[in-house]
Amino acid sequence: QVQLVESGGGLVQPGGSLRLSCSASGSLFSQYFMYWYRQAPGKQREWVAAISSNSIKTYEASVKGRFTITRDNAKNMVYLQMDSLKPEDTAVYFCNARPSSGSSFWGQGTQVTVSS
Repeated sequence: QVQLVESGGGLVQPGGSLRLSCSASGSLFSQYFMYWYRQAPGKQREWVAAISSNSIKTYEASVKGRFTITRDNAKNMVYLQMDSLKPEDTAVYFCNARPSSGSSFWGQGTQVTVSS
């Protein structure tokens, strides 16, 4: 069982920045594919960013160029640096770990609100 804890959410003005953190349990973190998802009110959860075990990164089109996903295997941490935030980025952001095919684990989420 993989346990994930997100942090770093909060209220930020449009154009501002936040860095989300995800702390993962386990000794095999470096082998996990890690993901960030978000869910806005009234909408389904959507994929935002991914980073593979060898640190290949992919992004949803609307955040590409503004968000950066990174990982620190020595600390069992994944981060999402969010710059140039827009009101439409407002959502609960979730960390997701996939240790192997067919396995998926979620954190509790952290609220990001972009508003003036």
